[in-house]
Amino acid sequence: MRNIIIVQCMSTGKNYVQDIIDRNCNPVVLEMNPFGDSEDALAYQEEVKAEYELIENDFDLIYEKDTYEETLEMVREFDPLIIVPGTEDGVILATRLANDLDLLCNPIENIDALTLKDEMQNRLAENGLRSIKGKVVRSVDEAIEYYDAEGLDGVVVKPVYSAASVGVRLCSNRHEMIEAVKEVFNLTGVYGNELNELVIQERINGQEYVVDTVSCNGIHRVTMIWKYNKIETAEGGNIYDYDETVNELGIGESELVEYAYDVADALGVKYGPVHGEYMVDENGPVLIEVNCRPHGGSLDRKFMDFISGQHETDSALDSYLNPEKFNLERMKGYHLFAQGVVKSFIVPKDLIAKSSPMNSIGVNLKSFFKTDLNPIESPKTFSKTQDLETDGGTVYLAHEDPNQLQRDIDFIRDLEKRAFQLVLSEELRDDVVIDDNEISKGIESLMNEIKAYGTSLLVTENVFDNLNVSQVSIDDLNEIKGTFDCVVINLNKSLSDMNADEIAKRFLDIFDKVKFGGLIFIPKTTYDFMPNSRLGAEALLKVLDFKIELPIHKLNRMVIASKR
Repeated sequence: MRNIIIVQCMSTGKNYVQDIIDRNCNPVVLEMNPFGDSEDALAYQEEVKAEYELIENDFDLIYEKDTYEETLEMVREFDPLIIVPGTEDGVILATRLANDLDLLCNPIENIDALTLKDEMQNRLAENGLRSIKGKVVRSVDEAIEYYDAEGLDGVVVKPVYSAASVGVRLCSNRHEMIEAVKEVFNLTGVYGNELNELVIQERINGQEYVVDTVSCNGIHRVTMIWKYNKIETAEGGNIYDYDETVNELGIGESELVEYAYDVADALGVKYGPVHGEYMVDENGPVLIEVNCRPHGGSLDRKFMDFISGQHETDSALDSYLNPEKFNLERMKGYHLFAQGVVKSFIVPKDLIAKSSPMNSIGVNLKSFFKTDLNPIESPKTFSKTQDLETDGGTVYLAHEDPNQLQRDIDFIRDLEKRAFQLVLSEELRDDVVIDDNEISKGIESLMNEIKAYGTSLLVTENVFDNLNVSQVSIDDLNEIKGTFDCVVINLNKSLSDMNADEIAKRFLDIFDKVKFGGLIFIPKTTYDFMPNSRLGAEALLKVLDFKIELPIHKLNRMVIASKR
């Protein structure tokens, strides 16, 4: 059984392990040394190790040696069939090793153009392709000098070598550029590396795309096209909102694909995957940057297969090992079976989360595939989102009906903006006052008002002896087998002892007790104890496709919804 080596196996690159096993080969992961001994570099190394725990299959693990020569000899002993990078920071080492072992790979003389943000633009310009004007600077003074000399207006500040939008800042004027350069020089890169060089680039405004390709001996084919939807922050960050697949080419998008092929040719790409990011404006497409590794975002192979019938790492292995299949797929054209979305949760402020209700809520979306949002077992700190590394987690959606997909996207974005405690909850419900007498009067009055609607269920903490309706505690809800014309929720003190995730689960169970066409009533004395209060109650109803009804006069401070 031949060995295939994956250098730094993370994110979507983890899919290589199963793909290699499926080809009756042995996966060997080469873990790189940290990018220095800083706290951030060591923390990144721990992230790498944590990713291995997510790989379900067995693989051999080897470690980079102190010198390149020692690493080369260690790898030579494995007699690898090919060597592939599993993530961006593995590209240089994987390419160098493959070249020195005379394996199929991209030529080492092109490595700067394939990895450095400035050099790839220079290579495009040399080949007569549209490129973005920019310069590498090593100080604030150099940045100011270049900005003034070129008469620039809007610019982008970014590290020469990085990923995940870490250190990328959008600037509208000279002052913002200066402040951004000062800030980014004081950051560390995504790998914990020091940022000693930055690129100041002319800012291009337009629609951002990703064209993912794989190449076999310099012949390229598209595996997937994505459209980015990003949000510019007040601090100049350019954060991911959601990415969506392009299922059919629109006006101008075939030109984008041809340009992506030209870029790959100009940069000297011969083998493997390219994750290319492009901007399209009134002048057509232009390269932002390429990354010669699989698409990021931890895309599950089953998620990709559902959307397109293939996934990138498997297609990349074809480019090395099965040219016949590569060419067959290339000639088939571009056909997707479902539309896919990767939605990043935008954390609105620094916070300490105690639970993640979205794990319970997301599974009820019709286009739900999975969430990448780990259950929170102890309080966890989240920073305000500034880049992909500081998002609050990810939800993956896929559906054959793009309209359903859009409805689910709109719901999640609404949840983020108006009821974020249902994504990551700080458990803020300590200032609600309980008046038992007022609650009792309100519930008795409500139950009398809704008699005419038909059968009723009261989910309550306290039994009302004078009410001739079915009553049940939230803990005994499973004993109720039927459904009702009306369900009223009277919970308050008990909610104080639950975290937001548990509240979400319990309320979604309660909603199942309503007949189609039936009504649910949530009074203020209940929704005040829910995450994000009234807005949170309405969000939970909307995730199950309930219709929020008009308020009824004299039934004030009441959420009313019907099941459809």
